[in-house]
Amino acid sequence: MRIPFRYKRADYGTYSFCKYFFYLTMKFVYSYRQFIELRKIVKGKQLTTYFQPIMNIQSGDCLGYEILNRPAPSKLFPHTDGFYEYIGTTNQVFAFEMFCHELSITRYTEALKHSSPSFAGAVVFLNVHSDVLVNPNYRNAETLHQLYRYGLKPEQIVFEITEKQKVEDFEAFEQILSYYRDQGFRIAIDDIGSGYSSLKAIISLKPEFIKLDRSLVQHIDTRPEQQHIVKMLQDVARSSGTHIIAEGIERPEELLFLQQQRIRYGQGYALGRPSNALQHQNIDDIINQMQMPPLPATGDCS
Repeated sequence: MRIPFRYKRADYGTYSFCKYFFYLTMKFVYSYRQFIELRKIVKGKQLTTYFQPIMNIQSGDCLGYEILNRPAPSKLFPHTDGFYEYIGTTNQVFAFEMFCHELSITRYTEALKHSSPSFAGAVVFLNVHSDVLVNPNYRNAETLHQLYRYGLKPEQIVFEITEKQKVEDFEAFEQILSYYRDQGFRIAIDDIGSGYSSLKAIISLKPEFIKLDRSLVQHIDTRPEQQHIVKMLQDVARSSGTHIIAEGIERPEELLFLQQQRIRYGQGYALGRPSNALQHQNIDDIINQMQMPPLPATGDCS
């Protein structure tokens, strides 16, 4: 009969320590490999830049484009979200954001050269980590220098901050945003509705734009609870002088409902997928392709 081996207390403690030490070692090695891969991506500018249109779903005009930089999927970074989440855990956030902004502006101006002159006045939405905006090095007119080198104006730039990035001191952060507004920049808060401080962010920071999280937009035409939240956000945004951008519009029913609710701006696959070129369709053409009847004018919108 085989007698099972039993650890003595001391042996088990040693085994647990060795197992934990091995886990930490492998975690460190994996993180180090990710860091080396990040340096390689930055050095080789191995990010693909996409432009996704943001449409005025009432008038059909194109407000501008959100610029998206995505790495190619790899074993170390299989998904874009994981790639950016990793950067947020390092001390490379500021350096990477400066690299991304330079890359975004460079490729945007290159895309402008191959586009119609009517695209020249489009608004550019740049994703910015809130920690970067409070960095004194960033506030030292660095972004202005970048823009002027490429012939762009601050009034064309919207700093897009995700609501998932927690702001501890709204009053202090609002003062920082005022500094950028004085230079001509505008502010958008992304992912509104995905966190816990949406209303406080709108009331305290008074952004020029808020972007509704896709979880609020998808199937909004059939979900009263989402409709109620969006209506509340509309009321708050209106009192703060803020425009709403509905993200993640993918179905004709969603677009029709948002138009009826007088939401002014929209973004999503139904309106235009991310592309390497600056392009957008006329809203009437989009509606016709969706086999939807055109909506009558609705007047002023949020």
